[in-house]
Amino acid sequence: MTRPPYRRALLKLSGEVLAGGKSGSFDYEVIEALAREIQQVHSLGISLGLVVGGGNIVRGATASTRGLDRVSADYMGMLATVINALALQNVLESLEVETRVMTAIRMESLAEPYIRRRMMRHLEKGRVVIFAGGTGNPFFSTDTAAVLRALEMEAEVVLKATNVDGIYTADPRKVPEAKLLSELTFQEALVNGYAVMDANAFGLCQANALPIVVFNVNQPGTIARVLNGERVGTIVR
Repeated sequence: MTRPPYRRALLKLSGEVLAGGKSGSFDYEVIEALAREIQQVHSLGISLGLVVGGGNIVRGATASTRGLDRVSADYMGMLATVINALALQNVLESLEVETRVMTAIRMESLAEPYIRRRMMRHLEKGRVVIFAGGTGNPFFSTDTAAVLRALEMEAEVVLKATNVDGIYTADPRKVPEAKLLSELTFQEALVNGYAVMDANAFGLCQANALPIVVFNVNQPGTIARVLNGERVGTIVR
């Protein structure tokens, strides 16, 4: 049984996904493959926003445990997301996908400041909008930024791109008999302690009845399949 197709979506890409297994950088081949997936979705007429993480360069929460002030470390992480966003923008535009990078922290020499009305206008004109800089505030993750932007752009679903096939009953690397779950309610995810997103992001999705699809982005064509309503990965709603 398929779900109705989605016409507007927010795709969350972590820094780790962009890194493709490399440390402290990003993998250009991985970014190009992702860009081609996004190009495919864009050609279907689906309105798409992207939120990128920065963990491949610097993760604020981790850096703060090494002696850096947490606020400064989080701002460093936000700047890392801008680097990733610009890299993704360049590859997308080489594929003739019109994009705009919008940042929560003002840096007009590089990107547009985030203004909701302007963002909605970009989507109306068929542009892919890449959101960088997280929420613009320390102590909030890019998961929270992804859900916030999804709600602001009136997305029908949040797509959480990962390196695994979805949510399992246990870590499949440690428990071979762990089962992949195709569907969960928000309450089931909470009761069973499944790590879908961080608590703030998950709470926002639950409060606003915004579904989350967790899927393996490394499988070609997966993003388009999810948005076309196929049962791919795990949906939480």
